[in-house]
Amino acid sequence: MRWSRYYLYTTREVPADAEVVSHRLMLRAGMIKKLAAGIYTTLPFGWRSFRKLMDIVRRELDGAGCVELSMPAVQPAELWHESKRWQRYGKELLRIEDRHGRDFCFGPTHEEVITDTVRRDVRSYRQLPITLYQIQTKFRDEIRPRFGLMRGREFLMKDAYSFHPDYDSLGETYEELRAAYGRIFEACKLDYTVVEADTGAIGGTDSHEFMVVADTGESEVVRCPNCGYGANVEKAETRPLAAPEGDGERDLEAVDTPGQKTVDEVATFLEVSPMRVVKTLLYESDKGLHAVAIRGDREVNQIKLGNFLDAEFLALAGEDKVRQATGAPVGFAGPVGLPKEIPLLVDPSARDLEGFVCGANRDEAHYVGARWERDAEPAEVIDLLLVGDGDACPRCEGVLELYRGIETGHIFKLGTKYSEDMSCVYSDDSGQDRPMVMGCYGLGIGRTIAAAIEQNHDDDGIIWPLPLAPFEVLLSPLNAGRDEAVREAADSLYAELQERGVEVLYDDRDERPGVKFNDADLVGIPVRLVIGSRSLKEGNLELSLRRDGEKHTVARTDAVGRVMELLAAG
Repeated sequence: MRWSRYYLYTTREVPADAEVVSHRLMLRAGMIKKLAAGIYTTLPFGWRSFRKLMDIVRRELDGAGCVELSMPAVQPAELWHESKRWQRYGKELLRIEDRHGRDFCFGPTHEEVITDTVRRDVRSYRQLPITLYQIQTKFRDEIRPRFGLMRGREFLMKDAYSFHPDYDSLGETYEELRAAYGRIFEACKLDYTVVEADTGAIGGTDSHEFMVVADTGESEVVRCPNCGYGANVEKAETRPLAAPEGDGERDLEAVDTPGQKTVDEVATFLEVSPMRVVKTLLYESDKGLHAVAIRGDREVNQIKLGNFLDAEFLALAGEDKVRQATGAPVGFAGPVGLPKEIPLLVDPSARDLEGFVCGANRDEAHYVGARWERDAEPAEVIDLLLVGDGDACPRCEGVLELYRGIETGHIFKLGTKYSEDMSCVYSDDSGQDRPMVMGCYGLGIGRTIAAAIEQNHDDDGIIWPLPLAPFEVLLSPLNAGRDEAVREAADSLYAELQERGVEVLYDDRDERPGVKFNDADLVGIPVRLVIGSRSLKEGNLELSLRRDGEKHTVARTDAVGRVMELLAAG
């Protein structure tokens, strides 16, 4: 493809609303163009990368026995009422009305549609299992779309759904799809990790996220280098924390702590370790008001709390509500003397403490020497700990390491969540109707391309992994308009590379060398061939890789062979 005839326009300007590297570089490199908040046109240069990723995805999913289809983007509200998600999904669901006043939505996901499709056709256990997938545009009306394709409102996604007679069959397909996802990311040459994850609004039981590791990632994940355990911090577990030595049988005593609200302030004032302070937080949700007690040096994982409560919404209680419930301002709440109508949920990190410090439920006072059972009784002891770097691996003797990652794929064991609500049943070998057991497997196409850029770039631009690069080779003649020999050599090389099946972007523009070099770095094509007058007179060309930038002089007669060797090496 000749650059002069291609739709590729780069820019030096950094858009004011582009907060992350991938957003800036995709806009500057002419891959995408903003149409509205969170909505982008994918331009030809970007679409080539999208197509390459989609080809990899199709190859691996087809190889795993999945079958491709295409479902409507606009979905009738009736299906969402059946699944009970029409209201539950919230304002991210773009609701629309047709000319007859009938309610529809622009699909953010397709569990309802695929379940309706399968329940119309599949009747017997002999037709199961089956896995269907599509690559299609979705829309989620994010309250604050940002980061370009990382958190847009309209996006391209691969979503697959599997249907089974039982959980054993689901488990087999789930592992097959997990392995296929691994092959996809490996084929893209991306550094990734697989972590246990929360199921969120999709629902179901087990789920795993595929995270592309990047310093600029929006998610924190922990993984154990010893055994491979991984989880996002919303789901991660650790072995029980070692409890610090307590105060023995010391009596409960209220101590004035004027102005000391934070754990560190209280610990310093009372000359104790923050590990011996129990922090008590009040949360309000649609399930009512709950108190949570955790060791003072640790944080509450609100995702775990919300899942335990099965809450539709969850937030820390405000100052007025805390004072009304406990008689004390924020910072002085504690488990001792807490009103019985407020359930007390205690994390094991706090439950294992003896002779601890806690808020006294009155202004500017804390208790010392507090003990469970004698002074306070938990309603439940449950894991609510936010796990972090250096915590013990729950699966082995290793230590967890904290990374940042970008979620690009998410797979779920849905179970019968949708099939029961929507009467998607099959007849078993005894003729009895049973709900199908389902799995769900999503992968963001644009998000994965953006994550690849977040992982592969430098100050000058993108550094494409070869499998995702829009073009494999950039052919760049210098001053070809004034040197016929340079132009002829470039035309000849272009033809030779095309005959060998190489994807070449031929920069035949009449631009200064500096402009061409800057654009070459920006668009990040993996292999670069530069033809200059001086080197050509000596029968040579300049060959370099975008990844390391090291320049090599090669004979004109050897150039195509050397390019083919580099491409074969990946």
